[in-house]
Amino acid sequence: MGEKIKVVIADDQYVARGFFEMYVKMSSEYELAASLATAEQAVNYCRGNPVDLVIMDVMMKRGLDGLTCAETIKNNDPKIRVILATSTAEYQWIEKAKKAKIDSFWFKEYDESSLLEVMDRTMRGESVYPGEAPDPEFGDTMKSALTERELEILRELTTNRSNEEIAEKYGISLNTVKRHVQNMLNKTGYVNRLELAVNAKALGLVVHEDDRTDRKCDKT
Repeated sequence: MGEKIKVVIADDQYVARGFFEMYVKMSSEYELAASLATAEQAVNYCRGNPVDLVIMDVMMKRGLDGLTCAETIKNNDPKIRVILATSTAEYQWIEKAKKAKIDSFWFKEYDESSLLEVMDRTMRGESVYPGEAPDPEFGDTMKSALTERELEILRELTTNRSNEEIAEKYGISLNTVKRHVQNMLNKTGYVNRLELAVNAKALGLVVHEDDRTDRKCDKT
C-alpha cells in the first residue's frame, strides 16, 4: 500500500472541522496531518511540513481569510492541492478562486457532490468547481430572482451602508438605489431594508468583501 495523502484542515468552526475530519478518515487513502482553527496556521504548517491537500473555509473569524491564505499556499508550493469551502451561497468567490489558481471549490450546504468525491477528483488532477451558483430561498422568492445589480446593492445593505453611499459607489442616482431596494422588497415580501439585510446575512445569501477580508491578523 502506498503512502497516504496528507491532509490539512483549516476552519474556525469546531463542528465544521470535525465534519471535515470525518471525511478524511472515511477513506484509507487519506491521513489527517493537521486540523487548525485559522487560515494563517495552515499557511505556516504547509511551509514546514509535507502536505498534499488543504481543505480550507473561505470565512474566518480571526486572522486572514481562507481565500487569501489559499492563494499564499499555492504560490509557496503549487504542488499542494487546495479545496476552498463555504457554507454561504456567495458565488462571487468562485471567479476569485479560479483566478488565484485554487484547485477546487465546494459549497458545504448546496453542492450535490460529497466532499470526499471532490477530494478524490482533486487529487486525480481535476479542478472541481460547481456548475452553477446556489439558489436558496430568500423570503417569498429565490436568490436567482434578484438581478446582478440588486445583489450588489444587497451586499452593501449587509454592511449598513446608506443609500447615498451605495449610489456614490456604483455611480447611480439615489432614486435608482431606492428603486432597486423597493424591487427586492416586492420580490421577497420583507417590509424594509433592515429585514433585507438581516435575512441576507443570516442566510449567507451574499457576503460583502469587507466581511471576508477585514480581519485583524491572528497573533496566537
